Amino acid sequence: MLRIGYVRPSAADEADPAAVLRAHDCQVIRTEEGDADAQVVLASILEFIGQGDQLVAPNLQHLGRSTRAILELIARLEQRGASLLTIDPPLSSAGAGGRQLRAVLEAVAAVEPAEATRRRSRAPAHEIRALQRAGMGPVEIARKLGVSRMTVWRKLKAVPGDPCAC
Repeated sequence: MLRIGYVRPSAADEADPAAVLRAHDCQVIRTEEGDADAQVVLASILEFIGQGDQLVAPNLQHLGRSTRAILELIARLEQRGASLLTIDPPLSSAGAGGRQLRAVLEAVAAVEPAEATRRRSRAPAHEIRALQRAGMGPVEIARKLGVSRMTVWRKLKAVPGDPCAC
C-alpha cells in the first residue's frame, strides 16, 4: 500500500503540512503550486493512484472547495480501489466509517448552495460589427446582445484588417 500525501497550501495552515504528512508515513508527498483552484497535482495523483493505495491530506479543505467536489474525489478514489485519509479530523473513506463519512457529506451537499457557475453570453464578432455598421454605438450593442461593453470593444478591436472606427 502506497500512502500519497497531498497538500494545497493555504494561509490558514499553521504547521508545515508536508511535515505532518511525513509524520503519518506518506511515502510520496505532492504539493499544489500556482493556482490552487486548478488542482493539477491532485488530478495527476488521481490518474496514477492504484488499488490499495491511500491519499492522505491534512484536512478536507485541501481536497476541494465544496462538499460536492470532495464527494466526487472520494468516488474517483473508490473507482481506482484507493481510499482517502484526512489527519485533522481523522477521517477515512475505507470501511464502515467511509460509508458514514459519505452519508454525512451527501447530507451536507444536499443543503449546500450550488456552486455559482456564470454562463457568459457569447456574441459573435460579425453580429457586433453588423450592429456597428448599422449605426449603433458600443453601449447600445452591449445592451442589445446582453454582453459587457468590454466584450464589444474587444471584438471590435479584434476584427483583422478593419480598425475600429468607434
